[in-house]
Amino acid sequence: MCGKKSIDRLLARGRHGSAGPIRYIYATDSGEDFNRILVSVPKKLFKRAVKRNLLKRRIRESWRRLKHNLDKRTGLDILFIYSTKELLSYQEIYECIEKIADRLDSGAKSNE
Repeated sequence: MCGKKSIDRLLARGRHGSAGPIRYIYATDSGEDFNRILVSVPKKLFKRAVKRNLLKRRIRESWRRLKHNLDKRTGLDILFIYSTKELLSYQEIYECIEKIADRLDSGAKSNE
């Protein structure tokens, strides 16, 4: 996901929640036929780019493995924000992203 307009719209209209140390903001009806994500690991928490990039890769890979759960739901914009100073393992991040995907999927079913 890129572009100032779409990010501003997500932050203004999006609904939010958290699953463990990962917060998320999502908005529906982006007008796209696919889901878009944005991953943020604040520099305030991890000064070294190597660690920030490692965490972003772990979050993106977790999402890649779990996005099939939301195949029926398109047009989602999702912002993942890493919000702890601990360097979590891939498995821990995967479990948090799995909770988020389940919540988004259950939200899709309740809207139908």
